[in-house]
Amino acid sequence: MKLLKLFAGVSLCLLAQFAEAGPKIQHWLAPSGAKVFFVESHALPILDVQVDFVAGTAYDPAGKSGLASLTRGLLDQGAEGLDETQIANRMADLGATFSGGADMDRASVGLRTLSAADKRGPALDILRAVLVSPRFPAEVFAREKARSIAALKEALTRPEAIAGKAFWLAMYPGHPYGMQSTPESVSAIERDDLPAFYQAHYTAQRASVTIVGDLSRADAEAMAQQLTAALPAGTGAAPLSAPTLPVASEQRIAHPAAQAHLLLGLPAIKRGDPDFFPLLVGNYSLGGGGFVSRLMKEVRDKRGFAYSVYSYFHPLAQLGPFQVGLQTKKAQANDALKVTREVLADFLAKGPSEAELKAAKQNLVGSFPLRLDSNKKILENVAVIGFYGMPLDYLDRYAENIEKVTVADIKAAFSRHVKAENLVTLVVAAE
Repeated sequence: MKLLKLFAGVSLCLLAQFAEAGPKIQHWLAPSGAKVFFVESHALPILDVQVDFVAGTAYDPAGKSGLASLTRGLLDQGAEGLDETQIANRMADLGATFSGGADMDRASVGLRTLSAADKRGPALDILRAVLVSPRFPAEVFAREKARSIAALKEALTRPEAIAGKAFWLAMYPGHPYGMQSTPESVSAIERDDLPAFYQAHYTAQRASVTIVGDLSRADAEAMAQQLTAALPAGTGAAPLSAPTLPVASEQRIAHPAAQAHLLLGLPAIKRGDPDFFPLLVGNYSLGGGGFVSRLMKEVRDKRGFAYSVYSYFHPLAQLGPFQVGLQTKKAQANDALKVTREVLADFLAKGPSEAELKAAKQNLVGSFPLRLDSNKKILENVAVIGFYGMPLDYLDRYAENIEKVTVADIKAAFSRHVKAENLVTLVVAAE
C-alpha cells in the first residue's frame, strides 16, 4: 500500500510539473555524430534510454522484406562474449529491461534501469555491447527465422492480418511502405544479411539518442558518446521517396470468417506537416473520439453495424496513412460500408460543428498531461520529436496549437489530405 501511494504521489508530481508546459528538452550533437535529446528528471531513481536508427522496414532490400525486423530482433540475443541467456540473466540481476522493435521508419533499442551508479553502469555496458558488437548467432538466427515464417503463415489464416497486408499494398503500390513480409521473403534471408544490414544502417550518423530521468547533463553527454562512439562508420540516410497517391479502388477478398473487415484510407501526412493539428482535432470528431465521434454514432449507435469503428492519421517520414476501420457481420458489410462512406463524405464537405470542435479541443487539451505522466511516456514523445526533427517546443505549444484550430482550418486541411479520388477500400470476408 505504501508503495502504491509513493507511485501515485510521483505521478501527481509529474502531472503538476508538465501540466502547463512540456518537459525541458536539451539537445546536442555527440562527437560521434549521433543526435542526443535529454530530459532531466529526478522524481524517480530511474533512467530511460532509447536509441533510434533510420533502419525500419522501409529499408528492407527487394525480395527480403522482414530483414529489418529480424536484425533488430537479434540485436540483443548475443553480443561481445555474451550469449542471449547471459544477457537476460545479467539484466534480470540488475533489475533492468530492454525494449524496442522496428516500425516503418525506425529501429529502436530501449533500456530502463535504476539510476544508481552500481546498477546504471553495468546496464549501460550491456546496452553498449548490444549496440556496437551484436553477434547474430547462427543458431538464434535459424530459430527466429523459423518462428517468423511460422507466424507469417499463421497470420495468413486470419482476416484482420490479410486485410492489413492487402490494405498497405493497395495504399502504397511500389513504395517501401507497401512492401510486406511474407513466408517467401523471410525464407530468402540468409544469416549474413543481418550483419550487412546492421553495418549499413546502425551508424552514429543515423542514430538519435533519447535520455530521460535521474541524470545530470554531464553524465548524459558522456553516456551518449559511450553508447555511439564505436558504432559502424557510415553516412546519414537518404530520404525515402515520396509515395505516389493511389487511384481510388475497392478490393474484396473472400474468407470464411463470420465478421467482415473493412478498411478505407490513403497516404495522407508527413511528420511535421503544419496541417497535423487541424487534422488531429477534426479526426477526433470524425472517428477518433470514441463514442462521441460521428462514425461511432452513425455506424454503431444508430444502426448497430459494428461494435467499434475508428479513424486516425499516422504521420511518417513520408506520407503516412489516414485510415478508417471497422468489423461487421458479413451480411451487413455493404450497408456498413455505404454509411461509412456517407459519413466521411459529409465530414469532408462540412467539417465539424462548433459544438464538436469545442468538445474535441476540451478532450485533447484536457487529456494532454496524461501523455507525460511517466518517464516512459516522456521518453516516447521526446524520441519521436528527436527522430523526426520536430521543434523542441512541440510539447510546450501542443495545447496552444490545438486551441487555435478553427472549423475552416479543419475543412481546408481535410480537403488537402483526404481526397476521394485517392481513397482505397479493402473488404475481407463480405458476402
